[in-house]
Formats: sequence, C-alpha cells, structure tokens
Amino acid sequence: MSNVNIRRVIENIRSGTNIYTPLVELVVNAIQAIDDKKSDKGLVDIQIIRDGQEDMVDRLQAVDGFIVSDNGIGFNQRNRVSFDTLFTDQKLADGGKGFGRFTCLKYFERMHVRSVFVEGGAFHERKFKMGTDKEIIIDEEVKPSTESHTGAEIEISGIRSVKVSEKGIDVISRILVERLLPYFVDAEKPCPRVVIRDANSTALPVSLNDYLGKENSQIIEMPIKEGNFTLNANGDQKAFSVRVFKFYSPRTTQSKVSLVAHRREVTDVALKNYVPEFAEEFCEPDSAPEAVKGRNFVIKAYVFGDYLNDNVSLERGEFRFQTDTDLLNGISQTQIEEKAAEIAQAAIGAEIAERKQRKQARIEDYVTNQAPWHRRLSAEVDFSSLPMRPSANDIELHLQRKKFEKETDTRIRVAAILSDDQQADLEQRIAEVMSSISDTSRNDLIHYVSMRKCVLDLFSKALDADDDGKHKSEGEVHDIIMQRKKDSDELDFEAHNLWMLDERLNFSEFISSEKPINKGNGDRTDITIYNKRVAFRGENVASNPITIFEFKKPQRTDFANPSSKDDPVAQVIRYVNQIRDGKFKTPKNRDILVNENTPFYGYIVCDTPKKVADWLELEKDFKPMPDGLGWFYWHSKINLYLEVISWTKLLRDAEMRNRIFFKTLGIE
Repeated sequence: MSNVNIRRVIENIRSGTNIYTPLVELVVNAIQAIDDKKSDKGLVDIQIIRDGQEDMVDRLQAVDGFIVSDNGIGFNQRNRVSFDTLFTDQKLADGGKGFGRFTCLKYFERMHVRSVFVEGGAFHERKFKMGTDKEIIIDEEVKPSTESHTGAEIEISGIRSVKVSEKGIDVISRILVERLLPYFVDAEKPCPRVVIRDANSTALPVSLNDYLGKENSQIIEMPIKEGNFTLNANGDQKAFSVRVFKFYSPRTTQSKVSLVAHRREVTDVALKNYVPEFAEEFCEPDSAPEAVKGRNFVIKAYVFGDYLNDNVSLERGEFRFQTDTDLLNGISQTQIEEKAAEIAQAAIGAEIAERKQRKQARIEDYVTNQAPWHRRLSAEVDFSSLPMRPSANDIELHLQRKKFEKETDTRIRVAAILSDDQQADLEQRIAEVMSSISDTSRNDLIHYVSMRKCVLDLFSKALDADDDGKHKSEGEVHDIIMQRKKDSDELDFEAHNLWMLDERLNFSEFISSEKPINKGNGDRTDITIYNKRVAFRGENVASNPITIFEFKKPQRTDFANPSSKDDPVAQVIRYVNQIRDGKFKTPKNRDILVNENTPFYGYIVCDTPKKVADWLELEKDFKPMPDGLGWFYWHSKINLYLEVISWTKLLRDAEMRNRIFFKTLGIE
C-alpha cells in the first residue's frame, strides 16, 4: 500500500515536459518490457483516442488520449511493486528515474492499466487505475487468464487544458520518431516494431520503423568524418558523440540539434541559433539518386554522452546544468550545442558554404553601394551571427554595434595609458591607440561625405519638374537645405545642409530658418545666419558678419514684375535695416550686436531666365558673374554684399566642392 501525495507530486513537475512526454514514456516502457521478455518479435501498438468533435476545417477530430499496447513481459508482481513505488530504482540501469508515470496525470485525467503476465507458471490478468490522491494503484483486480500471451495495455485519456495541436497520424508519427529516434537507430539493441493507428479504425497502421533504413525512407543518417568531441568539466574531460540525420518532407520543422539522455530526446534547439544558414530547408542536388532527388529536407543532429545521461532532470524535460555559462558543472548546454552545430555544418558541407557566400555578397553590396563609410570596419567584423538573408537594417545595426565596441575599447585603452605611470611600451601603446582613433575618424568622415552625396542627389531630383511639368515649391527645396520654422537652438549641428550654400556656415553660432528672430510678428527671411569666424571663437560681437538667404520656387519669375510685393532684393535690404536698427533679439533674448561697420551678406537663390537676368541688371544694377549663373551687388551704405545665384549654380558649386571626396571614395 502506497502513501504518496500524488497531487503535490504532479503539481511540482518542472517545466520542460509537454503533451508528448507521457506518450513517449509509455512507448519506452513498452520497449523495455519487450526487452525483458527477450522477444525478437516485439510489437508496440499505439492507438489514438479521438474526442468525437470533428473540426470544420480539416475534418479531423481532436486527440483526447492514447492507448499503448505491447507484447512484453507484463505487470508481474515485481513490475507491479515497482509501479507502486515512488522513485523506484528497478530500471536504473536503463536510465529509469521511477517517476515518468506521474507525467501522465499532469496532462491526462485518467490512466488505466490492463496486463497479462505469468506468475507461478500460470497466466494472470491484472487491472488497475493510477490514483490521484494518496494511493498510486487503485481499483486493482487480479484473476487467472485464459490468454496465452503476455503483454500490457495502458490508456491515458481525458486530456487536460494543454491540447495536442497535431491531429493527423502522419504528423504525430513524425514527432514520435524524432523523439524516439535513438531507439530506432541503436545497432546494439534492435528496436521492436512500433505502429500507430486510430482506435477502432480498420485502416492499416503506420509503422514508425519504416521512417528509416529503407529506400525512399523519410529519415536517413548522414555520414560524417568525425562525430566525437570532448569538453572540459572542471578539469575532467567529458566525451560526446553526434549523429546527423536528414529528415525529408519537413513541413514546418526546422533543422535542430537535440540532446539525448538514455536514448530519449530531452531538448532540441534550432540549428540556426548557432549557424544562421540552417534557417531554411535544403534540397537534394541533381547528383543525388533518383529516389531522393528534388526532395526537401532538414537536418537534425543528436548528441549522446554520459554527461547527458548523468545530468538529465527527473522529468526528462531538461538538464541539471545551465543553458549558458555553468561554473558549477563546468559544461553548459550552449557549449554542447555549439560543438554539435559545427559537426552538422561539416556534414551538410557545400550548401552551407554557398549560403555563407551569398550572405557575404549581400553584405559587400550593402557596404559598397549604401554604406561605404563602413568599408574598412567591415573587413574586420565577423558577420557569422547575422541571419541567412540579412536586411540592410540587420547589417547596419551589426556594424554600428561593432563600431561602438571598438570605440569603447579605444576609450578604455586611452584611459589606461593616461592613468599608468609606467613608461615601458608607452610609445608603442600610444601608436596603437592612435591608429584605432584614426580608423574610427576615417569611417565617420566617409559616412559624412556619403551623406552629402545623398543630399545632393536628392536636391538635384527636387529641382526637376514632375510628370505634370510642375516644379517643387521653394518650401520643399528649402527643407533639404534646412527645415523651415526652426533655429539652431532646435536643431543639432548635423541636422542642416548649409554647406550646400557655403562651407563656412557649418560654424555659425545662431541660425534662424523662416522664423522671426524675436517672438513678435515681424519680417522674416528664409535663413538668417550669425556667423562665427573659423579662426576667431569670440562671443556675439559687432565685427562678425550676418548672412541672409532668400529662396524662390524653381522657375518662378513673378517677383520680377513691377507690381510684385515679393521682391527678394527689397526683402533682404529691409531685413538688414531692421537688424541694424536693433529691432530683433535671438530666441534666448540676446541682443544682436551690430554697428555701422558690421558686414552683411545677402544671397538670393532662384532660377534666372532672361526676364530675371534683365531685371537684375537693368533695374537692380547687379553685375553678372563670369559663369553667367549669378549676379552680385555691393550696397555700400549698409555694408551689404548681395548675390543672386540660380538653383543650378547652387547645385553645381556644391557638387564641385565635394567632387574630390566622392571620387576618392568611389561614389561618383
């Protein structure tokens, strides 16, 4: 008589098990019962119990349980006592934990046992149920039997909240074969015949053994040169072996690496976690035999070893060592899986290498055509962890992480040099750090110049007319140079493209774009710049120049009409006078310091057909520039130098100034 708090035992079953765990447990017990009988005609028969509710889509009934029958030794008194003993050691030599039957009641409401066995030279029948309270065996009946063959039939039914998501026999069969494959491929202990069918069905059962070892089998073992490896567990070398299989017609299954304990699959993980090129299925090449040519398959690597047998959990759903770093046991699950992934990669060979080449070509294309500033860094970076088909975003993020790691390392090394009083190797250490700094700076410069090329290409397109012959407004081209209604207190240094107008404008102290300088209603120009000389870093002083820009829509000429109120020349002059009169302050309420000698620069950007050219020369007294794309004027009374330049000249001059950089980078 047992006295076990069964409910508590079931509640304390740890994670790692699933709905198939009890079924696998029953099949393994059936195989062991046949081994105990020493029969060479063993049979394990699995029947699927359905719930009677047919699905409207696939027309299949859901699974409600299983019946597992065998022609093994049966539940004799010795096996009965073992079943009634928690943590029995009867099957210890076969890796038995004396606990597996409790997983049945974790996922199913009922477990019924019927068995025929031989005791005292006579056949007997034993029936009982597995209890859910204090007694492991309840409602037991034992009586003489007229049958002449031993065996057992165990039913688990009344599925609990966790359902069997698979309904078809072929899918369930495939899952069982994967979980029990070590039994099917064990040369030392031939596996008995295992079949599966629907309960009460007259259809022929599916043989799980037929998945392997025959022509057109769905599972084939792959030859490997070296399938053994060792790992160090705190000074003790632990041996492991790997066997690699092809699984044909994989449906949605991924290539995996599985860790096995006592001939049962315990864990599996996608191989792509270690080798991204395993993310997709494979296909037999043209050189394969006709029987398999063209069939898709995935890879599964099974890992065996005493270290796994000794460390499997009670429920066989996980291992007692850590997934990642394991300081106590010395070997982690990740270390084992990494080694197995290397062996699986070697087994599949050329296809993995080809996929890696395609990935590398994808990366090189991105760096060459979209991110040339990463060219030097990309030659040093390991891309093996990237997905098999990395997106541009994947590649960029990976490079940015490596760039950050490199910069962090450089900062650490600089700090170490500065805090170290030792002079030994100082010159060499400084040289190494400076080389690293130079590489980082070079990459940043390449990035900056490449972005300029993109901006100029975008700007050139913005100047073109659309399909209806219409040109962009001045606002749209304005935003490429600098966002409207913003000032330098609201924008980062690199958030504008004023270098298109003049490189010196990158060093401006304050910029206002289509925004009154003070907060009242007043005149505003497209861009007003309070420039700080590159060589002179003084505060806001009267000697520093003020630059004003006005933009007009491409192909617009009405501002040159006599009645126009949009005269850009008059606008610039009026704005200069207002600044000279002290009417404006910066948004931070700072006075704009000017005097009679403060220089002003005014630039008007517009298209300059003959109408505008005549207007500038005949009415505004502007002088043409030698290239014919610009005009200039000196307004001596207010120290204002004015230029009118065409959009074409603006683009052409910016391209010319940057052409040497584009050519050097090979991005012309």
